[in-house]
Amino acid sequence: RLCSAAKYKNAGTVEFLVDGEGRHYFIEVNPRIQVEHTVTEEVTGIDLMHQQIKIASGQSFDQLGLKQESIPLLGHAMQCRVTTEDPSLDFSPDTGTIDVFRTPGGMGIRLDDGPGRLLLQR
Repeated sequence: RLCSAAKYKNAGTVEFLVDGEGRHYFIEVNPRIQVEHTVTEEVTGIDLMHQQIKIASGQSFDQLGLKQESIPLLGHAMQCRVTTEDPSLDFSPDTGTIDVFRTPGGMGIRLDDGPGRLLLQR
């Protein structure tokens, strides 16, 4: 309803918390796909980046078969990230060298690495 009222027609993120009694508390809306989108992709089987491009090219949610009630939830997913922020300094940017990095592997493991990985010394 929120995105409809704003006439927003593309992928985005609506964040909220749910308490133990099922009450929802709105946090924010971001008109973009966030880095955590991979969790949603894993539990729904929907490639959000691909769908966002189709929507931007003019296809509708209906044409893509994207109705909330028809999107399945398939298990659980979690995401882990290596960040360069220092929590002791109010999460200001931090620098350093990653001396050892071992990628996870196995069934059900998805690894999305970015250009920073190319800078690792081998």
